Amino acid sequence: MGGMTRDVRMRGFSERSDVGAVLRLIEERVRALPGESVLVTDSIGRILVGPQAAKVDVPGFDRSAMDGYALKAEETFGASAMAPLSFRVLGEARPGHPFAGTVESGGAVRIMTGAPLPKGADAVLMAESAESRGATLLAREAVAPGKHVGRRGEDLRAGQTLLPAGRRIRPQDAGLLASAGIAAVEVVRRPRVTILITGDELLPPGSVPEPPRIVDSNSLILKGLVLRDGGLPEPQPILEDDRNVVRKALAGALGDLVLISGGSSVGSEDHAPTLLAELGELLVHGVQMRPASPAGLGLIGGRPVFLIPGNPVSCLAAYEFFAGPAVRRLGGGSLAWPHRTVRLPLSRKISSAIGRVDYVRVRVISERGERVEPLAISGASILSSTTRADGAVIVPKQSEGYGAGEEVEVFLY
Repeated sequence: MGGMTRDVRMRGFSERSDVGAVLRLIEERVRALPGESVLVTDSIGRILVGPQAAKVDVPGFDRSAMDGYALKAEETFGASAMAPLSFRVLGEARPGHPFAGTVESGGAVRIMTGAPLPKGADAVLMAESAESRGATLLAREAVAPGKHVGRRGEDLRAGQTLLPAGRRIRPQDAGLLASAGIAAVEVVRRPRVTILITGDELLPPGSVPEPPRIVDSNSLILKGLVLRDGGLPEPQPILEDDRNVVRKALAGALGDLVLISGGSSVGSEDHAPTLLAELGELLVHGVQMRPASPAGLGLIGGRPVFLIPGNPVSCLAAYEFFAGPAVRRLGGGSLAWPHRTVRLPLSRKISSAIGRVDYVRVRVISERGERVEPLAISGASILSSTTRADGAVIVPKQSEGYGAGEEVEVFLY
């Protein structure tokens, strides 16, 4: 790895890089982008640059936790259903519409849940324990000071840390930030990802395939994966297999990260690797994995460029293993795969080879207990195998595979 310039077209790979070494290279070379300020209303899904603290107490006032009557608790002592105590109803308090006066001795204010507790009152008598007769209230139960009162700051205190740095903001997190008086937050900028697709045989998505041409599917796969990982995909028109055309597109790509799919292997029309070496630095070309062995990585002007194989399953695998972690890291996220995982036994064996990582499509079956069935290891052009699959099993390089009945980790699509 590092500084490759040899033209391998029509010669094959003399050596392939280890998957783990490529991932370490991504970890070393890719860093989170700078922060930007966004409105809290637009913050969901973004990653915080720094910790966030409350600006105010929440709630900012004592409030009623029940519908009922606000009064002085000590004046209810001795009240019962058999011997109710009488109070004057002074007015009403509703959420957003507090009672303007003060509760004097012998007085009570009709109050709704969430309304500010009036001055002079220190408890709320539930409506079920009271009887209203015009301007007179009959209290049929005694209440203790503070009963049914939500205190100021019981949810949050001003200055209290709400969310740590690096947090991906969830809907409830955004709600909390807004409730604490925060209008805008500093989040990591979303990475712009330029998607370049090459191939004279390709028609744009939405076309009807006409022999000998096929419809491009990789741009849709990559666009969806980039969106999933928090990036901003910037697909470009399909590029013809012309060295000057591909060179111009690579040199002019403005994204924080570039994905070039097709033209990444060792065929006569596979220009991307040598152009990447000319325009910047080719760090990796060829990886010990199946599928996606022609995958590669380089830098142009410090920006990562990923060589993504043209076969659709290889495209998916190369993105998941290498480009996806880089997109997430640029956006302040984790290198780890974002998939939910389950552990299930295999219905039949998976064979592999020591020294190679395999990406195996599997489906979950429920006959005679839930288990997983391998669909395919080879067949990198068979995109339908990924739609029939429920997920994938990764066979590490130190393994020759898994036996029938052996429990494996499944990365669910």
